[in-house]
Amino acid sequence: MSTQTFRTDQTYLVTGAAGFIGYYLSKKLLDQGCTVIGIDNLNAYYDVNLKYTRLEGLEPYENFTFVKADISDKAAIEDLFAHYRPSVVVNLAAQAGVRYSIENPDVYMQSNVTGFYNILEACRHYPVDHLIYASSSSVYGANKKVPFEETDFVDHPVSLYASTKRSNELMAHTYSHLYKIPATGLRFFTVYGPMGRPDMAYYGFTDKYFAGEAIKIFNNGDFENDLYRDFTYIDDIVEGIEKLIPRTPEGEVQHEIFNIGNNSPEKLMHFIQSLEKALSNALGREVEFKKEFEPIKPGDVPRTYASTDRLHQAVGFKPETSIEEGLQQFADWYVQYYKLSEGTKEEQVTNS
Repeated sequence: MSTQTFRTDQTYLVTGAAGFIGYYLSKKLLDQGCTVIGIDNLNAYYDVNLKYTRLEGLEPYENFTFVKADISDKAAIEDLFAHYRPSVVVNLAAQAGVRYSIENPDVYMQSNVTGFYNILEACRHYPVDHLIYASSSSVYGANKKVPFEETDFVDHPVSLYASTKRSNELMAHTYSHLYKIPATGLRFFTVYGPMGRPDMAYYGFTDKYFAGEAIKIFNNGDFENDLYRDFTYIDDIVEGIEKLIPRTPEGEVQHEIFNIGNNSPEKLMHFIQSLEKALSNALGREVEFKKEFEPIKPGDVPRTYASTDRLHQAVGFKPETSIEEGLQQFADWYVQYYKLSEGTKEEQVTNS
């Protein structure tokens, strides 16, 4: 990991601080003596106990302040900016999930569009040194050219979630143009690791295994043309953000976009086999998932593959954590967190 230090004379606002990336970034900032204001609405999209567990890891820091609020509440955001005057804003609060957006579109518009608009407006009226915000690899839609590059055409999203993330990029560009807000968008590629999101495949597969249920693989059993994903370990994501925070965009429009991916996509079946092996190591016995194959779901894309050349050229950084190493870290955490002793066979693990 990088030894670079953050400026401790700045106040950092991290939205979605009880979320997966928000927790790890906040902890990294706090460990280096920074003042962090964390905001989160603690919604029940997935097991809220996990969010409280993350917050418990931040609350002992004297220089951490937590505000329970929703970024879609404009008055709350304006009050927060007026009171704390953050120098750096990292907007990670969003309604996540591709499939969920098909069933629950309202919450995506509220959080990802209105909420981000409120953040931009606050940055406009209470100027900041840098706004970094989460975009997503989903903006590339069903693009067939790989690896995905930041200059690729991204106006054919295949899910509402992707549309909201693309709209964030356009909104940030406009506000940078009109109000000189230095802004950097980050297209994250399938972030994973300990304390990750339970709605992600690797976590869900593990839940299913301990519940004695089959996992569903959405590739029709087509191993030759298997789905593949660019899985990015959480520590790599945080290091990428860390290196970008002091690098404010230059030029007439101070807005840039970077991919943060592993630049080494894994076939889905290899990923599943690696997870089985990691859990086997964590439990001290062989683990094999029961598998059911189904067609790919609406809104899903068959492959993601990030070019990280632009990120490397900008800050000299390229993620390097292997899938085997990252999944072992997750498996070890999962077994410890849910108190699954060696030899456990059909232990129930449920998420609300």
